[in-house]
Amino acid sequence: MKRVLTIAGSDSGGGAGIEADIKTISALGAYACTAITAVTAQNTLGVRGVHPLPADFVSLSIETVLADIGADAIKLGMLANEPIIRAVAASLPDTIPVVLDPVMVATSGAVLLPEEAIAALITSLLPRAALVTPNLPEAAKLTGLTVSNEAERIAAGQKLLAMGAKAALVKGGHGREEMLTDYLVTPEGVERITLPRLHSTSTHGTGCTYASAIATGLAQNLPLGAAIRRARNYLQEAIRTAPGFGAGHGPLNHLVRAEPAA
Repeated sequence: MKRVLTIAGSDSGGGAGIEADIKTISALGAYACTAITAVTAQNTLGVRGVHPLPADFVSLSIETVLADIGADAIKLGMLANEPIIRAVAASLPDTIPVVLDPVMVATSGAVLLPEEAIAALITSLLPRAALVTPNLPEAAKLTGLTVSNEAERIAAGQKLLAMGAKAALVKGGHGREEMLTDYLVTPEGVERITLPRLHSTSTHGTGCTYASAIATGLAQNLPLGAAIRRARNYLQEAIRTAPGFGAGHGPLNHLVRAEPAA
């Protein structure tokens, strides 16, 4: 059994963050460890409060897990503020692949990463990422580029590589096309992952789930493209079979049957 360390915030509603990560990693057959960066009070209607943990305690959590249990991949999610970002960067080993989900805004619209922390994320964490997984607003924010069409989304992915990431997955979920396309941009070229768009309000935690599923695939020694395709299929089924809880953006069904790792 492979090990995945997720470093992210806790969602009291259970649909995103650490809770979604643990469910996803477990569903895909790996062992989940955690370092919690913040606790939140939230439900499907929005985030009512965020309480970041002390940066030195986040570092202690990471170092304590790695010193004993270890990890085969690391997933980064909500990092809350600049001190936590810098503490996480200083605690990451060079030998473990890192999937960076640059969480900036919740599905409900709540801001989860202050402006002053974005520069720290770019300088401290992008160069450590085996893969960065921005949605369209995040890709635009990180690169300063517009992302309204395919050529612009690929260009944003290429700029993220130039900024230090080893690979970029520019996700198309915030677009309006009926066929949803994610663009995997690597030094070798561009791969398109295309699936029909599901019109659903059960989209809370999709970014967390996707990144955790990819990190699990990397931990299980899947090639990057295969890890992404398996994760995308898992996410699609988790949305399709979502339980419909809550009056807002509801959680996914993380317990869907997942294909075994190749």
